[in-house]
Amino acid sequence: MASSTPVCGVCDLRSISKPSTIWCFECDEGLCSECKDHHSLSKGTRKHRTVPMSEYQKIPSDIVKITQNCDKHNEKYTFYCKEHACLCCSSCIVENHMGCRDFDKLADVIQNTKLSNTFYEIEQSLVELSDNIQIIRKDREHNLKRLSEKKMHIEEEIKQTRITINNHLDKIQDDIIKKLNETEVNESRIISELLISLKENDREITELKQKLKISIYMLQIFKLLFL
Repeated sequence: MASSTPVCGVCDLRSISKPSTIWCFECDEGLCSECKDHHSLSKGTRKHRTVPMSEYQKIPSDIVKITQNCDKHNEKYTFYCKEHACLCCSSCIVENHMGCRDFDKLADVIQNTKLSNTFYEIEQSLVELSDNIQIIRKDREHNLKRLSEKKMHIEEEIKQTRITINNHLDKIQDDIIKKLNETEVNESRIISELLISLKENDREITELKQKLKISIYMLQIFKLLFL
């Protein structure tokens, strides 16, 4: 995410420290409430794209580093060269793309890129899948507990029965308890392995959801930067 609230860039030049309330992408700096009003009324900056600082701070740090100006010429990117699959400023076209014939205006490219509902549908599916895994996990945990309780109950019944029967049933009791123990061990192992697998699946789904959110956010920021 973006760092803590920056101070107002204009006030900072006057050695005044005021917290920023908005971020201007064209100016690449924050503005306090007072400077924001002047910025929105000035002819040279009234059409600049700004966002509340609370929204700017939600942007991942890697996205904040993305520049809308050409590193070589310090001019704003205005075109997209399809032949080279790269952004170009006016000077880039003159110096490196004179032979290219397939350009799109960057604003048109961004405008035509729609945020598909597919992203949200996938995210919803992942949420539902994660919920289902939680339900299955809780059910298996409950089964594991019941298995242990049932074993204890059967053992108690066997002990009570032994009081009323002859010594000949001692061997039968031992055999049954042994089988119960083996059953518990086997079933516990199977359920434990399933729980481990479910936990890993849940972790992978959580990572996919995070990556998906970042992808959605990146597209939104690109639209904000270049529209």
